[in-house]
Amino acid sequence: MSIIMAVLALFGGVTLSAQSSINGAFSKKTGTFETSFFTFLTGFMFLTVIVIFFGEGNILNLVEVPKWQLICAILGTAYMLLTVLSVPFIGVTAASIATVIGQLGGSMLVDHFGWFGSTQIPFEWDRASGVLLMILALFFIFQGNKKASK
Repeated sequence: MSIIMAVLALFGGVTLSAQSSINGAFSKKTGTFETSFFTFLTGFMFLTVIVIFFGEGNILNLVEVPKWQLICAILGTAYMLLTVLSVPFIGVTAASIATVIGQLGGSMLVDHFGWFGSTQIPFEWDRASGVLLMILALFFIFQGNKKASK
């Protein structure tokens, strides 16, 4: 089962790259905020149908969760907006790897301190070295971007 989930996550990454590219191009014609709005509006309509026919929980429980947990919607919106904003300027590859570096750095903080009820995993330098290598990869990607734009 975990292999299937890893493949699904991999496919999710591919769709995210395609979406980033398409949204970047779309935003040149419609604007950054408008593109993000359209994406979330369409997602809202699509997920409404999914929840109605396949939902397993109770959407009304939104009022019962700790209020700080509702920030997840703002964070997801910020991610989308920042991606739509950055892709036209730095490209999909650079935006994607920068996103992953940000995710890893943020994840290490969450793990280290056990924030948001997560399992506490102490910061170790071998984990940090992976992030440093990704930063080096981002540097080389930017160098490649400079060569391609000449």
